[in-house]
Amino acid sequence: MDPIRNPYAPGAGQRPPELAGRDIEVRQFEVVLERVAAGRPERSLVLSGLRGVGKTVLLNTLRSQAIKRAWGTGKIEARPDQSIRLPIAQAMHTAMRELGHRHRDDDRVDQFSAVLKAFALRTAQNDRKGIRWHPPVDVAAAKGRADSGDLEMDLIELFADAADLANDLSVGVGLFIDEMQDISADDLSALCAACHEISQQSAPLVVVGAGLPHLPAVLSASKSYSERLFRYIRVDRLAREACDRALMVPAESEDVRYDEEALDELYAQTDGYPYFVQAFAHATWDHAPTSPITIKDVAVAAPEASRELTVGFFGSRYERATPAEREYMRAMAELGIGVDDGSVPTAEVATTLNRKPQSLSPARDGLIKKGLVFSAERGTVAFTVPHFGKFLRTRTA
Repeated sequence: MDPIRNPYAPGAGQRPPELAGRDIEVRQFEVVLERVAAGRPERSLVLSGLRGVGKTVLLNTLRSQAIKRAWGTGKIEARPDQSIRLPIAQAMHTAMRELGHRHRDDDRVDQFSAVLKAFALRTAQNDRKGIRWHPPVDVAAAKGRADSGDLEMDLIELFADAADLANDLSVGVGLFIDEMQDISADDLSALCAACHEISQQSAPLVVVGAGLPHLPAVLSASKSYSERLFRYIRVDRLAREACDRALMVPAESEDVRYDEEALDELYAQTDGYPYFVQAFAHATWDHAPTSPITIKDVAVAAPEASRELTVGFFGSRYERATPAEREYMRAMAELGIGVDDGSVPTAEVATTLNRKPQSLSPARDGLIKKGLVFSAERGTVAFTVPHFGKFLRTRTA
């Protein structure tokens, strides 16, 4: 097959040519956009799932929907140990740039820019590291609005003013947050409180967050009412029919077909995880001599796809771990045999390593902070990456 015509996209966050299996989520968000713009009450959204299931792709797709509806949108990627104040200021600035050129009252736009600048300037100096963006310089910072230094109060005032500006145009504002579980507890509490207040005002502003499977638990721990504040959507691997669509539709656009046995084997190799589907399909296309793609083509390409995942998807994460953290993960992998590498009790990890549970807390906490494992329930841990236990067992063997 001509590699130049290869339609598959196995990149991090890259939208696949066919966004299969996400039709329901896309339609639901379309309703949210319409209701919010019409002044109807709606909840913000939270997407959660393992790495490689397409959360970022879906997040970007939902943002594209909002843009098509002429909403003002902004996106941030949360980072551990970094305040969200300045990233949110950047995102809201982007949203207002999308709205400002259509607003007929320049003074209203300038007033919001002044509030935004005041909000941004309250960022602590140590939270400015690595961020080159500066707030709008052509207006003076407002005084007495979004500048108290209390993040919760300032977010409420910033969001309210942004929503008012969007409401003038009969649209809304969407704030999209990736890796939401990395927001600090204090900042997350402030964000939830601001969302709660804005929703009570029926203001046209929606927050859409995406993160690891334990994100709902993190939000619940932050604010008890978070369970009712957000609509939670679990993003999981593709069902067989959706996986076949993700494979066949892009191929058919290039007049290429798959044998049924090839589709069977690709589903068996990937378990329907979207990133794996794209990686194996990409390698299979390059190795297949002609259409239709057969099970033999898949068998020839599979080792190359596996090697690429071993180095890029699995290996890069493994290399980030310390020796103690790797030992902890290997014990998890050993315990995960037969349970599809699901959650394992931390007590059993300690027993496997012949250590006291307390002595393993630093390794466990380090892995959680690095996003390699998560704890959805007290006393358990699981890998954030599908098939990671299998990778570790292969590496250890």
